[in-house]
Amino acid sequence: MAHYYIYMKYHSGSELFNYTPRESHEVSVGNKPLGGDNPIRLQSMTTAATTDTEGCVRQIKAIVGAGGDYVRLTTQGTREAENLRNIKDELTRLGYTTPLVADIHFNPNVADVAATIVEKVRINPGNYIDPARTFRHLEYTDEEYADELKRLEARFHQLLDICRANHTAIRIGVNHGSLSDRIMSRYGDTPEGIVESCMEFLRVCQKEDFKDVVISIKASNTVVMVRSMRLLCSIMQAEGMDFPLHLGVTEAGEGEDGRIKSAAGIGALLADGIGDTIRVSLSEAPENEIPVAYKLASHVVRRAGHTFIPGMAFPGFDYVRPERRPTCPVLNIGGTNVPVVISERLNGSTEVGELLPDYIYAGHQLPPLDKRVNTAYIVDADVWKPEEGVFPAYTDQTLPLIGMNPCPLKFLFLTYPALNEEVKVCLRLHPEMVVIAQSNHQNRLGELRALVHEMWTENLQNPVVFFEQSAHSADEKEDFQIETAADLGALLFDGLTDGIFLFNNYQGKAQRMTYADIDATAFGILQATRQRTTRTEYISCPGCGRTLYNLQTTIARIKAATSHLTGLKIGIMGCIVNGPGEMADADYGYVGAARGKVSLYRGKVCVEKNIAEEEAVDKLLALIESDKQNRQ
Repeated sequence: MAHYYIYMKYHSGSELFNYTPRESHEVSVGNKPLGGDNPIRLQSMTTAATTDTEGCVRQIKAIVGAGGDYVRLTTQGTREAENLRNIKDELTRLGYTTPLVADIHFNPNVADVAATIVEKVRINPGNYIDPARTFRHLEYTDEEYADELKRLEARFHQLLDICRANHTAIRIGVNHGSLSDRIMSRYGDTPEGIVESCMEFLRVCQKEDFKDVVISIKASNTVVMVRSMRLLCSIMQAEGMDFPLHLGVTEAGEGEDGRIKSAAGIGALLADGIGDTIRVSLSEAPENEIPVAYKLASHVVRRAGHTFIPGMAFPGFDYVRPERRPTCPVLNIGGTNVPVVISERLNGSTEVGELLPDYIYAGHQLPPLDKRVNTAYIVDADVWKPEEGVFPAYTDQTLPLIGMNPCPLKFLFLTYPALNEEVKVCLRLHPEMVVIAQSNHQNRLGELRALVHEMWTENLQNPVVFFEQSAHSADEKEDFQIETAADLGALLFDGLTDGIFLFNNYQGKAQRMTYADIDATAFGILQATRQRTTRTEYISCPGCGRTLYNLQTTIARIKAATSHLTGLKIGIMGCIVNGPGEMADADYGYVGAARGKVSLYRGKVCVEKNIAEEEAVDKLLALIESDKQNRQ
């Protein structure tokens, strides 16, 4: 039985350049407390019906065997809640003491029952007291709104009393996709509304001195998720709260896309010391989530104890609400251009994949005579000669060669320690110079941030491309994707990035990753962080006992039928709990409506209800095609 221990301390995330984890108090969750000085806890969720004792026990054993610390089970009604006791009893008989978490939506009475059986209960502020979201705009006077909060407090107080008596922890789990109409009407679909939905409940916990509380804010949109968690940390700190935090990107999807998206969103927060427990939500077997979560967390916390980085933040930078750093555009890099992708072919290879990089760095190699259409080349400055679509790259040592070079685009490989006054003068005199920022520091994120913030403070508006290197064979592609996405996530969410350059410096004898894999990872990171869309995006839930159809088979069918539709976002949801909400910015949605029935959405609007499952994929394609023809 595998057990992963990832230790870290915790902090507010306010220190940009040095890894200083956020402090939180310890919360009792059965025999595995979290927060405080405990390791980051890893968790997953069963997909079997909670009335299926045997199926749930089998999945829990697989999750625990993979290294999971907690297991969550969907608990729709009293029948499911009461069967949690049978599941727990069978686990105890088999020697398992893993804490169980009941996942509650819509019915606070179910939470009351579950809290007497399991170690933790998750409630959703969007539907615990308020009715299910209907996207109605409601008008409240201040007095009426205050009355609603009193009603919330009275009902929530009942659950707190039960949890206190049974030593049961609570997770206040906000989902972007299920904010109540009340919150939406007052705050809008904003991070402020998401955070306030959580704080309403936290303030009651604070008032009642109930400490065994964990908080999560999840969204399928990684930008919303990261901004909301940063804002939550800021507001909790201002109100004297240090509750531990659960991290996750909901509806992340499956396969490589799900791993990259989760690593970018969760990794961006972990890298700033935010997070006490994590779940990587994949539309796969539940136990598959645990090794991915372990790799992600362990990669980030390796930077603990690093050499101090003496960075100074640009005075106008807003960590909670960052905007893109202003830069002077150089051809298609910087300004308002989407971030570019640079890839290397130092061995002279002409291999490409489905997605072509914007620039290929060839080092001392001359570019091929049949250069790729829409792809430019970069060569080292000491071998560069004037040629269309080929641009020179300098280092701080070769800068004297810049002379009167008339090339409209130049690159400079630069580290933070090398950003001296001479280099600053050169960058100021050459706004056509794009910086390729590099770091070998133990905390690369911190040093790369420090470089850009110093440029920003010096009013150097040269675009910046981040160089990210890792070393993996083809068998370790997952590790490469997780690590690069985690390292670049915060830089992208901070608005500091005009491009990314992934480099695999694997030196072993085994086959390295292909260039196509590396390029696809780069484009995948940009898409996962909502910086650049190059293919269809699938917002698919991980599945649970509420799922009303075979999720993995359906995702495969929809992907096979729609993957050619570049730029579309398609939501694939097992049930209605987060369906329309998490699909708010999707173009189309496929949502389980009843057993064997599916409803189709255009945006947030349901356009066809209760279609037979065997007809639903074809009807989805027909809807997309009909809309396409109407636009022409």
